[in-house]
Amino acid sequence: MQPNESEKQAAERAQLVATAAVARWETIVEVLTPILGHRGVAALYRRTLNVAGSAHPCLIEAHEDEEPVSFKRLRRVLAQQDPDAAAAATDASLQTFRELLDSLIGSALSQRLLGSAGSPIFSGSPAQDSQT
Repeated sequence: MQPNESEKQAAERAQLVATAAVARWETIVEVLTPILGHRGVAALYRRTLNVAGSAHPCLIEAHEDEEPVSFKRLRRVLAQQDPDAAAAATDASLQTFRELLDSLIGSALSQRLLGSAGSPIFSGSPAQDSQT
């Protein structure tokens, strides 16, 4: 049985969410690796997935042991979710990461280092965000 048009659109939207999420995480890694190292960033990312995964179990499935983190599993897992669920999981992971980083280095330094890269991406539904 082939997917209908709305299922195709949902899959495309979920793919857009996954792509945006990975792009944001790659920016975070680029900014923080010189300071925390590959191992430090990977450890913080894994902790983020564990913490945020309690509310968004798909994030637990995205866990990877690679250093540096490749985000292949995150991309795949998010692309398999409903677009709204993928967007919510993405924002929860970014918020959790920011909170964990703030607890380690303080919010002022965290803000200075990450700027908007540590902020949630989606404030509405993925369809709204991908059209702006």
